[in-house]
Amino acid sequence: MTDKVKPVAPAAEHSADSLSGNVKATREDWLNVARDLLVSDGVSEVKVLTIGTRLGVSRSSFYWYFKSRKDLLEQLLADWEATNTGILLKHCTMPADTITAAVCNLFRCFIAPDGFNYQLDFAVREWARRDGSVRRVIDRSDAARTRAITAMFERFGYDPYEAEVRARVLYYQQIGYYALDLAEPLEERLERVEGYLHAFTGVKPRPQEVAAFYAYARQQSGT
Repeated sequence: MTDKVKPVAPAAEHSADSLSGNVKATREDWLNVARDLLVSDGVSEVKVLTIGTRLGVSRSSFYWYFKSRKDLLEQLLADWEATNTGILLKHCTMPADTITAAVCNLFRCFIAPDGFNYQLDFAVREWARRDGSVRRVIDRSDAARTRAITAMFERFGYDPYEAEVRARVLYYQQIGYYALDLAEPLEERLERVEGYLHAFTGVKPRPQEVAAFYAYARQQSGT
């Protein structure tokens, strides 16, 4: 349901979201809290009043950045598509000498702290169960992700059919891993990386590729 509070005109150019104690909330602040609520409590709890309370700001400041709650949700969805899907697409096109190195690049987006946010991804998928328009965005993103991984395989000489099949296996396995909420220790997961690379590509990875990925994963985890 759309909130009906009207925006209050600014008293001065920089007073859009000025609050008591000179605290200010930016558009990104509103989106960040909305995202947190979406992940933790679901879309039904992404409410203007709730977000404002968490930020310690008045509801009127919301309308400097968003026309309505619906507008906020649309921008939140667009932000998810630009980040989660955008990050995955970017990693598919990173330079690599071999297909196994290219898949390692893709793996990196799933373990980088600022990379693919799987919790957000599943929150959006849960949202899509109740909203057909969100379902269409999910379908569009899944198709774009699969095409990008397919193109990655084709870049290394796989024919279109095999490239698409391998892309689907790789992508669906990764999404399924999160869906099952597996909690493997990092070292246990890393032990399988060489086998995963071989299974996904049909090619034995170079030892230096595996070693480089191990080092990256441990660095990101702080171990």
